[in-house]
Amino acid sequence: MPISEPELKRYMNKKIAIQLNGTREVIGILSGFDMFLNLTLVEALEVTQKEKLSIGTIIIRGNSIISIEALDKL
Repeated sequence: MPISEPELKRYMNKKIAIQLNGTREVIGILSGFDMFLNLTLVEALEVTQKEKLSIGTIIIRGNSIISIEALDKL
């Protein structure tokens, strides 16, 4: 069975929120992805209950993603 790319093209250059395992959340602008759902975010922030920590550009492994939410209009 061939592996197909995730349908994320319409989210490119849009702000998204990613819920990660371990109750972590990252918000940033999607700048790239691959067929394994590894994501590259720019202008990323790690959000906790008390603060938002700027982390710049980040690559998130697909196997740690629980959910993805669009924050900008598509």
